[in-house]
Amino acid sequence: MIDLRRLHVLRAVAHYGTVTAAARALHFTPSAASQQIRQLARDLDVDLLEPRGAGYG
Repeated sequence: MIDLRRLHVLRAVAHYGTVTAAARALHFTPSAASQQIRQLARDLDVDLLEPRGAGYG
């Protein structure tokens, strides 16, 4: 079963553009938000986000 809280985090990332901004809006730490998305990706067996570091883009 899909955890709706994890989908909510993914939706926030899509809306705010970054995990950090989404985490801030949801009152999570960026690490906690990332963990939720990683777990959702494992649950669905898909890649959801493309990693980007500070030097990319």
